[in-house]
Amino acid sequence: MLGAPMANVIVVALRATLFTLVLTGLVYPLAMTGLCQALFHARANGSLVEHGGKVVGSELIGQSFSNPAYFQSRPSAAGQNGYDAASSSGSNLGTTSQKLKDRVTRDLERLQKDNPSAPGAVPDELVTASASGLDPHLSPAAARWQVPRIAKARGVAPERVRSTLDTHVEERDLGFLGEPRINVLAVNLALDKQFGQPPESPAAAPAVSAARPSGSPPVAGTLPSPPK
Repeated sequence: MLGAPMANVIVVALRATLFTLVLTGLVYPLAMTGLCQALFHARANGSLVEHGGKVVGSELIGQSFSNPAYFQSRPSAAGQNGYDAASSSGSNLGTTSQKLKDRVTRDLERLQKDNPSAPGAVPDELVTASASGLDPHLSPAAARWQVPRIAKARGVAPERVRSTLDTHVEERDLGFLGEPRINVLAVNLALDKQFGQPPESPAAAPAVSAARPSGSPPVAGTLPSPPK
């Protein structure tokens, strides 16, 4: 039989455990969820982006755009076909990897072929994947390099595409953190708003991994048309 002092200790311990469980396992999570939903509703729900009444992506997750009338993202090693939010990762291939060299060579050849009027060399970030494989951004320089191809595909002057691009440059956070950047999905939506949706390219097949979780934003070469 336990003595009275030991029984009292056990009762106090059980009460403390129950109180902590309720406070940290129920009250705190529910309070934080409610607060975030009230103050930061869009961000708390994944920063999803809607176009034409449909969710077309997230501000935080990169996706593939193969249509020449859109800015194209960085390569991705996330998942079997890339851009898989359920398999965020890099390729883990080192600088001596022949597989990495072959992939970069293929991307360089494709980019040079698709962008014959682009100024200068292919920007490094267009042939290198991010560590997460889901980087939604490009540097302004890498985006401007693609302007001639986009202008030709849309039948507009390059200056007009460049103007739309420049209005979507995100500056450094707090003025000193990070680098200026372009959100690829946001600027592509702006292109459609400014110039209309381009015809779907035969090469603009969706780059969706079979492992993409159900309910996640679609990844496509051409954005869906808004309802008439």
